[in-house]
Amino acid sequence: MPGEAAARFSLSGQPAARFLRRDSLARAVQRAAIFFFFFLVSALILLLPAPAHAWGCKGHQVVALLGEKHLNPRALAMVKKILTDGPIDPNLSRYCKEGGTDPMADASTWPDDIRSQRPETPPWHYIDIPLGTTHRDVEKFCNPTEGCVTSAIHDELATLRSADATPQKKADALRFLIHFVGDLHQPLHAVSNNDLGGNCVPVTFFEEAPQLRNQLLEIYSPNLHAVWDTNILERASTGKTADQVASELDESFHDKIARWGKAPPDVDAWVWESHLLAQKSAYGKLPVRIPAEPPQPLKSCADDTDVSAHMLQLNEHLTDPYQNMAAPIVRERLAQAGARLALLLNQLWP
Repeated sequence: MPGEAAARFSLSGQPAARFLRRDSLARAVQRAAIFFFFFLVSALILLLPAPAHAWGCKGHQVVALLGEKHLNPRALAMVKKILTDGPIDPNLSRYCKEGGTDPMADASTWPDDIRSQRPETPPWHYIDIPLGTTHRDVEKFCNPTEGCVTSAIHDELATLRSADATPQKKADALRFLIHFVGDLHQPLHAVSNNDLGGNCVPVTFFEEAPQLRNQLLEIYSPNLHAVWDTNILERASTGKTADQVASELDESFHDKIARWGKAPPDVDAWVWESHLLAQKSAYGKLPVRIPAEPPQPLKSCADDTDVSAHMLQLNEHLTDPYQNMAAPIVRERLAQAGARLALLLNQLWP
């Protein structure tokens, strides 16, 4: 998506106390100016678009539409009622302008639109499992304070089961659930290599060379994460609507969807599938190999000695071989996400 950066980023400013020396008027003015500068920059960062909207508009809508096709009558009725009883604020600016009239498709992209209003929510969209991890121990990589996509899914399911939740809270929980099930099936939402899930890896995608979109945070576009979010699917479904892609996937994966819809739900297993795909394919098939690095805290692509600038020097160029490898994976993950979304909702309202 255009303009990536920041709800998951934060400015590492110096504590205000560092600037306190004496109480002279000059220093007081200086302190006020410095405080205002950091406040302004931080506010601007929060207003920037999020670093990645997993699957983009079309992908999230495909997951919702495909899931809707496999809801039992009671679950479908409950979904429609909940979304109607707790509507989206009509004044909210929506990134995806072509959501259509389908309530689930429209709900699927809402969580990306409210990131700046709900600053606690960005970590809920992903889980940073370090590249190179060989053992499935998903829970240890979920920040207990901020949460992650797996814990968020469990929390939204609990809200939907609660008899005490208000209609609006239930509607918001359902919108989050629809979105997060899509998120966790995107391989780059289950991995990091000190690069924010590939957001800090500039790439040339066919003829589109990476351009610096945000100098402060060193965000380039295209980047590896954005390519998996949007570019691969868009190139594989040029000229097709989300409805058409959902119908195609429903037909192509008919037998598998039936199996996925009957298997016991296992959110940790689903996110581990994404992580393995990220290792083997998203990173593993890059033209220039990127080795796994020891995990370090990272708030922006300007951290860790300018990781984006370093990655830019690799000149990763993704063309037909990478697209032809990745497109079938994207298609299957979208189909799995739709089937598993239906599985969770059908179990909520059998």
